[in-house]
Amino acid sequence: MQLKFMKTIVEAQDHLYRVAGLCWSANNQKLAVATADRVILLFDENGERRDKFSTKAADPNAMKNSYVIRGITFSPDSSRLAVAQSDSIVYVYKLGEQWNEKKVICNKFPQGSAVTCISWLVGGLIVAGLEDGKVRSLYCKNNKSKTLYGTDSMVVTLAQNTKGTGVLSGHEDGSVVRFLLVEEPGEPTGRLLQHPVAPVALAWPQGGIVVAGCDKKICFYDLQGRAMRTFDYGRDEVEREFTVAAASPNGQAVAVGSFDRLRIFSWSPRQNAWTESLCKTIPNLYSVTAACWRKDGSRLAVGSLCGAVLAYESVLRRTIWQDKFELTFVAPSQVLLRSLHEPITTMLVESQLGLEIDDIRIMGKDSYLVGRTEDSLILCDLTRSLTSEIPWIATGRHERFYFENPTVVLIFNAGELSLVEYGENYILGSVRTEFVNPHVISVRLNERGNTRNNKKLAYLLDMKTVCVVDLMLQSTIAQISHDSKIDWLELSETGHKLLFRDRKMRLVLVDVGTGQKQTLLDKVAFVQWVPSSDVAVAQSDTNLAVWYNIDLPEHVTMMPVRGDVVDVLREDGRTEIITREAASEH
Repeated sequence: MQLKFMKTIVEAQDHLYRVAGLCWSANNQKLAVATADRVILLFDENGERRDKFSTKAADPNAMKNSYVIRGITFSPDSSRLAVAQSDSIVYVYKLGEQWNEKKVICNKFPQGSAVTCISWLVGGLIVAGLEDGKVRSLYCKNNKSKTLYGTDSMVVTLAQNTKGTGVLSGHEDGSVVRFLLVEEPGEPTGRLLQHPVAPVALAWPQGGIVVAGCDKKICFYDLQGRAMRTFDYGRDEVEREFTVAAASPNGQAVAVGSFDRLRIFSWSPRQNAWTESLCKTIPNLYSVTAACWRKDGSRLAVGSLCGAVLAYESVLRRTIWQDKFELTFVAPSQVLLRSLHEPITTMLVESQLGLEIDDIRIMGKDSYLVGRTEDSLILCDLTRSLTSEIPWIATGRHERFYFENPTVVLIFNAGELSLVEYGENYILGSVRTEFVNPHVISVRLNERGNTRNNKKLAYLLDMKTVCVVDLMLQSTIAQISHDSKIDWLELSETGHKLLFRDRKMRLVLVDVGTGQKQTLLDKVAFVQWVPSSDVAVAQSDTNLAVWYNIDLPEHVTMMPVRGDVVDVLREDGRTEIITREAASEH
């Protein structure tokens, strides 16, 4: 991993001016900095200062310097900021949607002891560590707080997991305690491990825990609290105590700060091990007091003892796809996709299984993405920001992908057709077929808003046999044989009717439920279901046939038409037939 210096967000002072906290918002648009003089500075995604506001003491009559800020954290929706203070209180500020809006205190939580650290979980629960050893939960809805658990040793740090569903608390006596909102197998809540020194640098990355402190050692523990690996820098005379640790959002990298130094440790999914990937010396930085990754993993902000805040870009590698997209690998399993034509448009693509992404390709008129790992396929609809990841055994990369259907991608490999619905992490269905032309495959997935779990597939078993499958039940519901080769087929949106055309240009209607078929028209050059309806349209010679009630196929409306019908459009309740005559369209 590389750390590329971007800019100095806040200049250093010539005296002690400790950065008390750093936090990126979940939407990547705001960076909050807590300064030594109890002021919150707000920066945009480019590191430009856009706003600031002063915090207030718990006691209105107290002096301004009667407290210091101990930590800050954004709400999951990025609209609020919680500030932990040494005068035994946590304030929650509503920041507003626009810059320079007045900051309003929407919650305040007085505590029985000084607050030392704070974390805001994804579910909305705020967790605060106190000087008296208690870990408290704060509820914004009712403005109440309660003790989650208590110890006899001061809480020195909190670290949440990558899912935002649990926290670790590090205590002055070296103990580390785990709390989960919902307990997971193999990860019980309670005291997890005993570290030799106070765990002032604590992080909870993927598959383990990182602890460091004043003994110049960085220790990696597994989720059961067993030591996995220790990096000992005791013989390095320049190295000093470690002061802060921060895990990247996907948990595959950890930044550990000390005096004038920043070390990056990376997780290798293939080697199943942590390695030190970078040791960056930053002259005159002094001790690192705060570090925070942007939520997409592309940037790391670092705060120092003298008030400096530096921004670094986190990059493994960067490539350009056909002069249209920039692909930035910010972690082995995480890629940031940015359109070069619309630079504001970005999308984070990651392996939800934590696997290393080997290859990325943009397909389907630049609207879809296919990523590969050793054991999975990642499929993205870029227009709707939907991502799927399915287990996939390496097959020599001979698959063919079809993106004609807006809700499902078709994958054909070695005589097997697989369907994956965008946004779902499983294969919707697989069938054996040799015919994968989009004209002879029809998929309908809940196309009507009032229809649920209506997912059907029609495809060719052979050139003269159509098979209709219920994808929810994984069963065949109809098999229709014909006396001539079929060159086009399509299910109605509800999946109850099937239209197909044979090589003799005959149009046939099939009732999927009964299997009954009926020839509707000869010499058919074009046929289509009208979108959002059960109306069918077909062209025969210079006539346009319309079936307004497909249940009564003998009731057909015929009208003359000029040219060749090429499309049927429906918008705002109005249906239009698009025809092409010579070089002109009508």
